[in-house]
Amino acid sequence: MHHSALLNVMIAAARKTARALKRDFGEIENLQVSLKGPANFVSAADRRAEETLYAELSKARPNYGFLGEEGGMREGTDKSHRWIVDPLDGTSNFLHGLPQFAISLALEREGAIVAGLVYNPASEELFVAEKGKGAFLNDHRIRVAGRKQLADCLIGCGIPHLGRGDVNLSRREIGAVQVNVAGLRHYGATALDLAFVAAGRFDAYWDRVLKPWDLAAGIILVREAGGYVSDCDGADEMLEKGDVLAGNEAIGKELLRVLKAAKG
Repeated sequence: MHHSALLNVMIAAARKTARALKRDFGEIENLQVSLKGPANFVSAADRRAEETLYAELSKARPNYGFLGEEGGMREGTDKSHRWIVDPLDGTSNFLHGLPQFAISLALEREGAIVAGLVYNPASEELFVAEKGKGAFLNDHRIRVAGRKQLADCLIGCGIPHLGRGDVNLSRREIGAVQVNVAGLRHYGATALDLAFVAAGRFDAYWDRVLKPWDLAAGIILVREAGGYVSDCDGADEMLEKGDVLAGNEAIGKELLRVLKAAKG
């Protein structure tokens, strides 16, 4: 299909970055015998991926700002645009040789996300969206699932790990949700989880203690796929608060009700 010039820039940058990540992923199995080797290797791969994205995007849009997981904020002379980038979403999965990881790339214009891309190099699934133009997976239009009852739904969620998040709140939320749904899944890569909501694979998803680069691309994917996105209080402050809830409108709002009751 025909992409805009903006999406072509994003796709080209992601594909170039993905080539090195695929090569690095292929090396992980050889490093599992070392306790330090895999972690150090993945940290270096993460940094290299971000630098590749920065270089490629800067060639095409030299004045834009750049917010990345590894390097933080790099100011541009164009204050109305910034890239929001996670070069390796799902780092722990990558580290353990699980092919559930992605490059996440979004463009923010005057405070609003206007384009997003989530690309899994292992599966070669490329999710893209641009404001007002719909969401696509490998050039095929995608839409959120149409189920209306929580009892029929497969829900994705985040689960706090060591040093991250409120474990007791998570337990209450998971307990409240699991008795109302057909299944719960935790895959460990927020950008891909949100892309799965956009593609109708998950009926809904929620998570907390997130950064803008975890969320930005997934937010526009879900919205352009006809979905509902809010923070876990029902407001539109996902990037500020660092939490997210996504689904179709009916299931999203029902899940929000369950989470609010669990929070107390």
